[in-house]
Amino acid sequence: MPRRRYGSGIAAVAVAVVVLTSCGSASERRDRVTEEVTRFESALQAGRHAYLCAALAPSTKEELEHSDADACERVVGEQNLPPAGAVRTVDVYGGQARVVLEHDTIFLTRFPTGWKVTAAGCRPRPAQPYQCEIKGG
Repeated sequence: MPRRRYGSGIAAVAVAVVVLTSCGSASERRDRVTEEVTRFESALQAGRHAYLCAALAPSTKEELEHSDADACERVVGEQNLPPAGAVRTVDVYGGQARVVLEHDTIFLTRFPTGWKVTAAGCRPRPAQPYQCEIKGG
C-alpha cells in the first residue's frame, strides 16, 4: 500500500491561507482606510503637519516638496482645508480607495507600509475628474 504524503499539501494550504488572510476582507480594508482618513483629518485639524506629510503617498509628497525638503510641512499647513466632517461612504477597489466625507473626498493607495493619501481636499466636478488641493504628480 503506497504511503501518502501530506507535508506538501499542508504547506500549500498554509501558504494559501496566509496569502488570502493577509489582504483582509472587504470590510477590514474599509475599516483600515476609514481609520487612516480619521487620523489624517485629526492631524489636519490639530496642525500636525509632520504627521500629514508622513501619511502622504510618495508621489503626493514629492509634488508638494518639489526640491525643498521642508516644503511638505509648510505647504500642507498653507492649504487651509476646512474640516471634512463625518465619513459618508468608503469605496475600496483592490489597492485603491475613495473616502467621501461631508465636505471633502480623499483618495488613498495601499503600500507595503499601509494606506497612504494620494489626494485630499477633493471636490467632484460634473463630467470631469475631481479637483484636488493636495495631489500627486
